[in-house]
Amino acid sequence: MFSKNNKKAAPENKPAPVPAPPSIISRDLSIVGDLLSDGEIQIDGKVNGDIRTRILIVGESAKVKGEIVSETCHVLGRVDGQIKAKIVKLAATAHVVGDILHEDLSIETGAFLEGHCKRMVMPEDVHKAEKENAPEAPAKVKPQGNLKPAPATAK
Repeated sequence: MFSKNNKKAAPENKPAPVPAPPSIISRDLSIVGDLLSDGEIQIDGKVNGDIRTRILIVGESAKVKGEIVSETCHVLGRVDGQIKAKIVKLAATAHVVGDILHEDLSIETGAFLEGHCKRMVMPEDVHKAEKENAPEAPAKVKPQGNLKPAPATAK
């Protein structure tokens, strides 16, 4: 009747993670390197590198050179490189040179696109799947201490 074994564990009420505010790369900022985020990135400056994020907004003044992998990609500026996203929106001011792999693509009148468009079924978290499938750095081989170089032979 009053046994300790009959106690049911109370369900844990963990608070839902609070989403972070978007990361903004302003017009006067240039970045050389890759960007990786689980949230939202808005670019108004220049990025020379690959971008992996959940939501990406490429502003009118932005210039991106590299591959973009995201769930949603809204392009208003310039992108030189492949875009791989579930949802891709090209505004009238967009200038894209590169292929687009997408599930849902919309292109406004006036947008510039030079490349191929291919509809593909993307995984739920396409940017996370790409990060997990990225090749790792090759393992370094340690020389063994008991090996000696072969003697040189003269001809």
